[in-house]
Amino acid sequence: MTIEFSKKLTATTTPIPGVVLYELPVHGDNRGWFKENWQREKMLALGLPDFTPVQNNISFNEKAGTTRGIHAEPWDKFISVATGKIFGAWVDLREGESFGAVFTAELDPSQAIFIPRGVGNAFQTLEDTTAYTYLVSDHWSADAQGQYTFLNLADETAAIAWPIPLEQAELSDKDKAHPRLAEVTPMAPKKTLILGADGQLGKALRDVYDGDASVEFAARADFDLTAEASYTGRNWKNYSTIINAAAYTAVDTAETPEGRAAAWAINVTAAARLAKVATAHGITLVHVSSDYVFDGTKENHREDETLTPLGVYGQSKAAGDAVVATVPRYYIVRTSWVIGEGNNFVRTMASLAGKGIAPGVVNDQIGRLSFTEDIAAGIKHLLETGADYGVYNLSNDGEPQSWANIAADVYELSGASRDAVTGVSTAEYFKGKEAAPRPLNSTLDLTKIKATGFAPAPAAQRLAEYLGK
Repeated sequence: MTIEFSKKLTATTTPIPGVVLYELPVHGDNRGWFKENWQREKMLALGLPDFTPVQNNISFNEKAGTTRGIHAEPWDKFISVATGKIFGAWVDLREGESFGAVFTAELDPSQAIFIPRGVGNAFQTLEDTTAYTYLVSDHWSADAQGQYTFLNLADETAAIAWPIPLEQAELSDKDKAHPRLAEVTPMAPKKTLILGADGQLGKALRDVYDGDASVEFAARADFDLTAEASYTGRNWKNYSTIINAAAYTAVDTAETPEGRAAAWAINVTAAARLAKVATAHGITLVHVSSDYVFDGTKENHREDETLTPLGVYGQSKAAGDAVVATVPRYYIVRTSWVIGEGNNFVRTMASLAGKGIAPGVVNDQIGRLSFTEDIAAGIKHLLETGADYGVYNLSNDGEPQSWANIAADVYELSGASRDAVTGVSTAEYFKGKEAAPRPLNSTLDLTKIKATGFAPAPAAQRLAEYLGK
């Protein structure tokens, strides 16, 4: 066998999405050769997913012509050759447009290939005493083997040109008996779990993911965030993403002993449990945060601003953010003044306008509304585009306003007079009431999320649409 020594590490895409062929530098002398078979930092720089391998397997094949496959497993694989040479064949057996796509290549110790979950893998040895080695992203188990998808080595649709005809090759009876492509049930993608699916944001997420069979919605009754069984009683290997749209949001009640405990249980302890699950299983965790993590002393809050929460609610959200930020794959989506389906400030003002009531509304808290349809669309955008992990502000766009100005807009859009709304200070409004401290400035800088290609609609536009104008 001849090996090309001292190649440059390169990556080449293939006709199968996610399947990438690597050329590996091999350094040799009179004693033999050495290579870095898998080097995480260098390969991540070339675009290899951080697939977190947990097991290394070696298949030793005594004779040339030994043929194994075609098997699609529910995990990612990084395949290379230790000694000898193979003809590799890969067939996409995942749901989607690329189902049935085929790629073949000869591999010696100077090549490696990354095979994503659900892509059928097979090889035929071209030399005696060939050792085929592969890293996998999950531990083998009998249960996992039940999720395999198989394809017959002689399938006419795939039409793999085996160098050694199959009738002359060494293969198992099981591999001879696998179904043809027309009979294969494609491997479904890993699922996305949306928590808090009965809340304002959860309902908007239902809309943006409508018809997507890979998305699972869990309301409070389906997934109790405070129960240990919710985290231990689910096969997390089948999930790629968790979107946590659940939160304790009773800002004033959080200042009471009972509310404090509830806020901490939902916003911190549950977030920590989700973070543990996400880290252990390589899951992307999306967590929704709040402008209340800031004290409001700055006019425009950036994602990298130091957290300075004022009250218990804000403190619990800030603590939850800190926990989620320890997950290798996370998005913290920070919102303000959320408006969606259900009871909220806009609906209250519209109701008062219809009754002819002239309210006093706070005029020294400044920010922007965040409509749930835009928050949901922004979350989907971050996930689908593979934006860099981290914190993203996400409110609607436009000039910041006070609550009183927004109330006046609602009155005008409802056919009432803007002048019916009277502005009062926060101190005046809450005088004599038990209330949590509030940030006076909640305006979120949107530069970072816009740089990903997502442009939130102006709040004024969404407000008019929300009121049917």
